[in-house]
Amino acid sequence: MAAIGALVKKVWSLRRFLVLLCTPLVLVPVLLSLPPKEGRCLYVILLMALYWCTEALPLAVTALLPIILFPFLGVLPSNKVCPQYFLDTNFLFLSGLIMAAAIEEWNLHRRIALKVLMLVGVQPARLILGMMLTTSFMSMWLSNTASTAMMLPIAIAILKSLFGEKEVSRDLNKENEENQASFQQNKLYTVPTELQFLASTEDKDLTEEKDIAIDVPSDLKKEEEYKTNIWKGFLISIPYAASIGGTATLTGTAPNLILLGQLKSFFPDCDVVNFGSWFVFAFPLMVLFLVLGWLWISFLYGGFNLRGCRKKKSDIRADAEARAKAIIKEDYQKLGPIKFAEQAVFFFFCLFAILLFSRDPKFIPGWASFFAPGFVSDAVTGVTIVTILFFFPSQKPCFKWWFDLKAPNTENQPLLTWRKAQETVPWNIILLLGGGFAMAKGCEESGLSVWIGGRLHPLEGVPPPVAVLLITIVIALFTEFASNTATIIIFLPVLAELAIRLKVNPLYLMIPGTVGCSYAFMLPVSTPPNSIAFSSGHLLVKDMARTGLFMNLMGVLLLSLAMNTWAKSIFQLGSFPAWANVHVENVTVLLTDVENVTLSSLSKI
Repeated sequence: MAAIGALVKKVWSLRRFLVLLCTPLVLVPVLLSLPPKEGRCLYVILLMALYWCTEALPLAVTALLPIILFPFLGVLPSNKVCPQYFLDTNFLFLSGLIMAAAIEEWNLHRRIALKVLMLVGVQPARLILGMMLTTSFMSMWLSNTASTAMMLPIAIAILKSLFGEKEVSRDLNKENEENQASFQQNKLYTVPTELQFLASTEDKDLTEEKDIAIDVPSDLKKEEEYKTNIWKGFLISIPYAASIGGTATLTGTAPNLILLGQLKSFFPDCDVVNFGSWFVFAFPLMVLFLVLGWLWISFLYGGFNLRGCRKKKSDIRADAEARAKAIIKEDYQKLGPIKFAEQAVFFFFCLFAILLFSRDPKFIPGWASFFAPGFVSDAVTGVTIVTILFFFPSQKPCFKWWFDLKAPNTENQPLLTWRKAQETVPWNIILLLGGGFAMAKGCEESGLSVWIGGRLHPLEGVPPPVAVLLITIVIALFTEFASNTATIIIFLPVLAELAIRLKVNPLYLMIPGTVGCSYAFMLPVSTPPNSIAFSSGHLLVKDMARTGLFMNLMGVLLLSLAMNTWAKSIFQLGSFPAWANVHVENVTVLLTDVENVTLSSLSKI
């Protein structure tokens, strides 16, 4: 098995080298088949897209390619490329990451999670609901991956108290270790295959299964099947809730911020999308999807059923639920009484959310109206609050200290140190966002977005509601195999031009594309949260595919419903906005320039 693992690593290393070497050569015809500037920009974008999809280079390193290639190829000068990596949108995202680091530093997220689980109860369906509610709430402010990694150990501890230890074989554990090593080296979400899991389970329990077939009553078989299904339902609900919850706030997931950044690049006068307006649109959608997803998972994995409501609960299940309740209460008590630092972080967290929401909520004047228009953005708000975390004391200040000359002069620790922020904040995501914004700027300045728009004539007759549905389906399927961040970076410029061609509000196509790329539920490799849950060894590929297919379908339909109902009034989607006319005028000028260049070239011939 070790030899096979070593061979796989060698093959993977060779594949990465071939992708790095061959991809630039394969894409050379793109440079020759298009106008010079557009062709060079498309060459860079396709190269980055392939590197992102194959992960031949780390995602953040691929995001730096515009700094190298755009100036050398004459697409954009470096003084226009480099500022894209530190727009105010990046600082809004950074402020959210720093706030999340402070929450994790003082275990506030764990206290909230355990408290919610104590409130919802310990029946399996209620616990699944509690897990999904807590994970989705955390994912609104923390990253989806961090939320899943935090909730999964809690879920497994509760499941062990409900049903006892559920082990996998030593061979599977060894394979898991090899897969984890491969993940650490190549950043791949490799996990045990379904066949390996089934084989190892059969080998381990071969003798026991023979005895069960003869002696064990059918009730115990049903209990064992019920136990397995509840394990699956618990573990699968956590990554799904993290993906759904991340869509509710602008800072919840990277694609939301990429939409905001690319809107400012393509449509500088668009001020409709901010933290408050996005929350009003996305939060009801998240709640609706979360409830329907909980019903589907609970129904599919035996959390509840119509006949089960009439049956008397077995003594085994009653004892297990009592143990689970005791475990949750014990874990909560281990946290001890709430500390001053937790209270302070919770206060600043609430202040962070309230100020972002009320800055410019659109339906009423926000507090930003007291300042010069355009000067105060969401980034200013976020950075202001998180800066306080670096000097606000983590222990309750004592005013007697100032008047007691004999008091020790000990330094008080702040709520968050810069060392902790450096260790916790995923800085690579900041570079990834910057790469997306640089790519969008290149599309705009080179005229590539105009060229793409000129190739979208066949789609001009498609009704806008149908276009929304098709776009969401295509992106949801594409993101099953590629990073959601890379997916939205590639698709947003196309969606913006398509909206111009259809004469609809660009947000009508760009918002469902952005949210749809977070709806990746079918495969373990679709998102890091899916991979984390799958690598526990208790889920099979067919479990995620069966559950995720209906989740994908449900997400697409709910998103289409939202875009054609309450989103229309929030974002004024019923008419073609004035801020999009500026882009249309720029497109007309660029088209005229292209025609003039073409005619002059022909006259020389």
